[in-house]
Amino acid sequence: MNVRFVTKDIHALLDYPVAFALMIAPFLLGLGASTPVAKWLSVGVGVAALILTIFTNHRLGLVRILPYWFHVLVDGLVGVMFVVAPFALGFTGLDAWFYWANAAAVLTVVSLSKPSSLSTTRTELAASA
Repeated sequence: MNVRFVTKDIHALLDYPVAFALMIAPFLLGLGASTPVAKWLSVGVGVAALILTIFTNHRLGLVRILPYWFHVLVDGLVGVMFVVAPFALGFTGLDAWFYWANAAAVLTVVSLSKPSSLSTTRTELAASA
């Protein structure tokens, strides 16, 4: 039994809500107590995630020019950045836990992505040429 069940379509359905949550949650949770960067990093990543989603070649992409595998790679890098950010930027308390919780969520989704969803098909290669 393969536990990697996150398909391209499932991932696409998560992208927009996650991007908006990253932009809104810092204000709802009152992030920024340890440093204002804790609030604005999430907002910036949310905006970048929205742009990435809009340009990703998946069901909900509006301008489908970026391959899905690239999108998942960026997500993985963001997950790692979320693990490191509290240490590197001096986040404490809720500020730090917010990033660690998001890192766990992002890295879990990335690690559960179906390998077949990540491969580039000949059709996708031809479309990008």
